[in-house]
Amino acid sequence: MNKLTFLAVFFFGLACCAQESYSRQFSIITDNDLYTSEHRDKYYTSGIFLSYKYASKKSKNSEIKRIYEYKIGHEMYTPQKAIVRTIEEHDRPFAAYLFGEYGITRVFEDQFFSTNYQLGIIGPGARGKEIQDFIHDLYGFIRAEGWKYQIQSAIGLNARLTYAKTLYRGPSNVLDITWLNKGSIGTIYTDVASGFYTRIGFKTLAPIHNTMAFDTHLNHTSAKRGIESFLFINPMFRLAMYDATIQGSFLNTSSEVTKELIPLVFHLQAGLLFSAHRFNFGYIYHFTTSKSKGLVFDDGNTYGTIALHYLFR
Repeated sequence: MNKLTFLAVFFFGLACCAQESYSRQFSIITDNDLYTSEHRDKYYTSGIFLSYKYASKKSKNSEIKRIYEYKIGHEMYTPQKAIVRTIEEHDRPFAAYLFGEYGITRVFEDQFFSTNYQLGIIGPGARGKEIQDFIHDLYGFIRAEGWKYQIQSAIGLNARLTYAKTLYRGPSNVLDITWLNKGSIGTIYTDVASGFYTRIGFKTLAPIHNTMAFDTHLNHTSAKRGIESFLFINPMFRLAMYDATIQGSFLNTSSEVTKELIPLVFHLQAGLLFSAHRFNFGYIYHFTTSKSKGLVFDDGNTYGTIALHYLFR
């Protein structure tokens, strides 16, 4: 607890810098269950995402601005443990998904709407085994066994929609609540989710149209990026209709291990985000209830996110 207090105070001090205006951002985001516990290595176990975003010089109609994004991502899923030598030991399939993504975010005064499109591959071509071997070698862990039973190869075509609107801002602007909604459809994921994103600021919160909370802080005008440092909590309920990492792809039904989906999932995020000079930083804790039936550990799964964003003109 003392370490956490020190880090919060230290990074809050870093955040107290002059405001600047930046139109471009490069991001590195990693998810891993090792960020919450050294003893966890199961289910959604790793994610790596590299992205480039920029604010357009043009906007349409009542938009304040429009932000474009290019992303490369990799997600990896494993059963109850890294070493499962037989089919019977698999309580969920090994699966890896590698994709490229293009997105547009349309930002308005108190709301935004984004559309994202993915093209990728699920299966051996996504190199999940090789990436997990590298991570385990890096940490000195035993290499995984069981990838020969992973979800088999299929193309990934997915679209995702996100809509958010600020519902409440406190009198002193250190507390606000945003209604956040997401929906996906495609050959990898099909689901809808809704919840509330609550921010508690160490200082005055930036509005939804200019905050790192939703990556709307990029500007191609004289508008400046605000200094930010806040805690947030975001509970969401998701209704899942299809998940190829669990059920296998309907484009390739040769996967030896598949499982039955649990439709309703609760996902909780809580974390700390802050800005310092040209950088934005974040740590996020995630908890999700079970996504599929028959899991050995059916009390939910946790993982962490570490995010680093570099801004430039």
